[in-house]
Amino acid sequence: MKKILECISEEMKNAFEAAGYERELGKVTISNRPDLCEYQCNGAMAGAKQYKKAPIMIANDVAAKLEGSKVFAKVEAVAPGFLNLTLENTFVGEYIKEMRTAEKFGVEEPEKVREIVIDYGGPNVAKPLHVGHLRSAVIGESVKRIARYMGHNVTGDIHLGDWGQPMGLIMNELKIRKPELVYFDETYTGEYPAEPPFTISELEEIYPFASKRSKEDSEYKENAMACTFKLQSGVRGYRALWNHIIAVSVTDLKKNYENLNVEFDLWNGESAVHDLIPGMVDYMKKEGYAYLSDGALVVDVKEETDTKEVPPCMILKSDGAALYNTTDLATIMMRMEQNKPDELIYVVDKRQELYFDQVFRCARKTKLVNEDTEMKFLGFGTMNGKDGKPFKTREGGVMRLENLIKEINEEMFKKIIENRDVEEAEARETAKIVGLSALKYGDLSNQASKDYIFDIDRFTSFEGDTGPYILYTTVRIKSILNKYMENGGNVEVANIQAPVNQSEKQLMMELAKFNTSMEAAYEETAPHKVCSYIYDLANAFNHFYHETKILTEGDEVKKAGWIALLALTRDVLETCAYLLGFKVPERM
Repeated sequence: MKKILECISEEMKNAFEAAGYERELGKVTISNRPDLCEYQCNGAMAGAKQYKKAPIMIANDVAAKLEGSKVFAKVEAVAPGFLNLTLENTFVGEYIKEMRTAEKFGVEEPEKVREIVIDYGGPNVAKPLHVGHLRSAVIGESVKRIARYMGHNVTGDIHLGDWGQPMGLIMNELKIRKPELVYFDETYTGEYPAEPPFTISELEEIYPFASKRSKEDSEYKENAMACTFKLQSGVRGYRALWNHIIAVSVTDLKKNYENLNVEFDLWNGESAVHDLIPGMVDYMKKEGYAYLSDGALVVDVKEETDTKEVPPCMILKSDGAALYNTTDLATIMMRMEQNKPDELIYVVDKRQELYFDQVFRCARKTKLVNEDTEMKFLGFGTMNGKDGKPFKTREGGVMRLENLIKEINEEMFKKIIENRDVEEAEARETAKIVGLSALKYGDLSNQASKDYIFDIDRFTSFEGDTGPYILYTTVRIKSILNKYMENGGNVEVANIQAPVNQSEKQLMMELAKFNTSMEAAYEETAPHKVCSYIYDLANAFNHFYHETKILTEGDEVKKAGWIALLALTRDVLETCAYLLGFKVPERM
C-alpha cells in the first residue's frame, strides 16, 4: 500500500506534467503552517529559474489543472509561488478504510529481506543486572521488534561476559571457602555433581568481595589468574564449575529479562569464540594485517581521511593474552559464518564509540566481513538522576534493576488504587504492565544517544508524553468498543466513512502517517520515532473523543464509522506498544 504522501505527490506530479512542467517538481510535504493548510508543494519556486517564469504563474497553472481533483478539496496558489493543499475528506476516508484491511496497516514488504544480528545486553555472569544494563536491553529489544515488523530476519544475541578474569576470581574464592569441593581435585576422574555448589545469592556476594580483595592482595590476584588459566586451558574440574556458574547465572538473568519483556535468540558469551581465536590470529599474521608493536600484536586501522589519531587495534597483549577486541572480532567472524548477516548492530554505551570504531575498521580491513556488510554502532547516553549524575540508590550505590522495576510497580500500584476500587491482585498485575510501559517509554521516548533524567513522578504520570498516558488512551478506546458490543454492535463489520468533522479528519491523518513513521524508525534505528508517532496519535484521538459523542450518536451509520475508526486506532496503538516492548491491559 502506498504511503499517503506518495498518493498526494502522484496527484500533484500529474498536475505539473499536465501543465507542461517537469513531474518531479510535484513533490508534496506536510505543511509547516498547519493553520493555513494540511500539505504544501514548493515545486513552482524550484521551477521558476528553469522555465524563466514567475513562481506564482507556475503555481496558478498547476492549481488550474487540479480543479475537480478527487484528492484535494482545496488547492490555493499564494505569493510568491507556494501551493497550499487541503485534502478531500472522501479521499482520506477511503485511504484509512484501505489501511484497516491491509496487512500490517499498509506497511510494504521489503524488496530484499536483510539478515540482521543485534548485539545487546552484555551483562557479566555471576553479577546482578543493575540500572546500567537497562538502556541496552530496552533499546535493543525495540530495534529488534521494529526490524522484524518491517519484514527482516533478526537475531538478538545477549553476548555474555562469561570468560576471563571474573571467572578466575570467583573460582579462587570458592577454593578458599570450600576447599573440599571435588572440582579442585585435579586427580578426580568421576562424574561431577549435577547440582551447583552455590546459589545465585552466594555468587553475587562472592564476585564483588573477590574483585575488591584482588586489588589489595597481589598473591590473591595471582592465584585468581592461575584459576583463569586452568579454566581456559580446559582443566575438567574448572570447566565443570564454570558450567554451574553459567547455568545458575543464566537462569537468574532470564528471569530478570523476562520482567523487562526482553528476549534473546542467542545466549552466547565470549567463551563461544575462545577456540576460534588462535586460527583468527594466525590468519591475521599470515595475511600481513597484524604485526608486533612493543611485544603486542596489533592491526593498523587509521585511514587517510582521519582528522584525529586513531590508535591501532590490539589483537593480543604482550603476554599473549586476548582482549575484548580479540573476542569481539572473533564473534564477528563467527556471526559471519553462522548467520551471514547483511547488518550487525551493536547497542552499547556511546562512550565506547572509539573502541567500536577500531573493531569495525579492523574487521573490514582484515576482511572478516563482506564488503557490503553494514556495521552499525548505536551508542546510547546515560540514565541520570534528578541531580544530573548517573542514577544511584538513595544510599549512593548502583541500583539493581529488579529493585528499580519494583519501585516503579509500587508507584503505579498506589496510583491505580487511588483512582478506583479494584481487587489488590488485579491492581498489582495491572501495575506491572503499566509500570513497564512507564519505564520503557520513559527511556525510548528520548533519542538513544542522549542522556536523560530518570524522573519516576513524570514517567508514571497518566498525563503528558508518558507510557501510562498511551495505555490509558488505548484502554479508553477498548472500553468504548466493549460498550458498543454490549449494546449489540459488531465492531468487525463496521465500515470507516469519510470524516464529518475536523477532529475526526485529524485523527485519520495521524493514522495515515503510520507506515511512513515505522519506515523512518527502522531506517534510522530510532525507536523514539515510534514514541513520537503514538503520542501524536493518542493526542489526536483524545481531541476527537472530547469533541464527539460517539455512543450516543443517533445516526447508526455515522456511529459505526466512528467505531471502525476507533478499532483501527486501538490496533495501531497496540502494535506500536508491542514494538516498544510493552503491552496494553484490558482495563486500568
